[in-house]
Amino acid sequence: MNATPNCGLYLPAFGPLADPAVLVDLARRAEAAGWDGVFLWEHILSDGPWPVSDPWVALGAMAAATRRIRLGTLVTPIPRRRPWVVARQAGTLSRLSGGRCVLGVGLGADEYGDFSRFGDETALRTRASMTDEALTIVRAMWAGQALDHTGDHYRVRLDAAQPEPYPIPIWIAGTLPELRSLHRAARFDGIVLLKPDRHPLPADVSRAVAGLRAHGVAADRLFEVAVAGDASPAWGNPDDIDLPGLAGAGMTWWLESLIHYDPLELSLRVVDTGPPLRRG
Repeated sequence: MNATPNCGLYLPAFGPLADPAVLVDLARRAEAAGWDGVFLWEHILSDGPWPVSDPWVALGAMAAATRRIRLGTLVTPIPRRRPWVVARQAGTLSRLSGGRCVLGVGLGADEYGDFSRFGDETALRTRASMTDEALTIVRAMWAGQALDHTGDHYRVRLDAAQPEPYPIPIWIAGTLPELRSLHRAARFDGIVLLKPDRHPLPADVSRAVAGLRAHGVAADRLFEVAVAGDASPAWGNPDDIDLPGLAGAGMTWWLESLIHYDPLELSLRVVDTGPPLRRG
């Protein structure tokens, strides 16, 4: 566990942040200001008549414009995606960035109609089954494994191939307070703790970490625990967030949330101010 957590930016590619040129500029500024990562939501629709951009195209441009920061999706709703396409997109971003890609995965949410408006699966139980099966395929493709898979949702036949040259961490979305995805997250590389009504508290993180330990995540294993919220002093009235308490409870990544309906100038001021947690 890091003595001081990494700090990233977490944002939807909506509204003014849907402009790919703005996202490239934001990534450059984030790297210059000392942030450790920039992570994009993956949606087809938004909560209003806003422009929406594809995160993978934007992330490729952001990777070419930076050298250090981690880049990825938080989170890709893999049940509405073809897993073999996701595997290739993430692998391409990983190679382009020299191994800086993170794939965040979740069941997806339909609050904007990303599933229902396109006739995709809306039942959570089915989407959970699709997610588990899809991740098996993604990992096999990254490893270059031969695969003859016939499952409930996917049929795949693959010959052995060259593996991806860099490891690609998979972080799983976990919604508080239920945390039904702990068993899934424990099989991968990290968890992104989401709490719809407000930011997670240290007690939430402690409970999630205890649950991960119960599912076999050893204390000495490299495993990321990401938490999102607004703590930057650049907001003027940031949330009252106990960042040291969250870190002490097991948080390894703080994700500063930039919301699309904030003025772009304010979001960029948050980026330029730099991380609210700094290494001494």
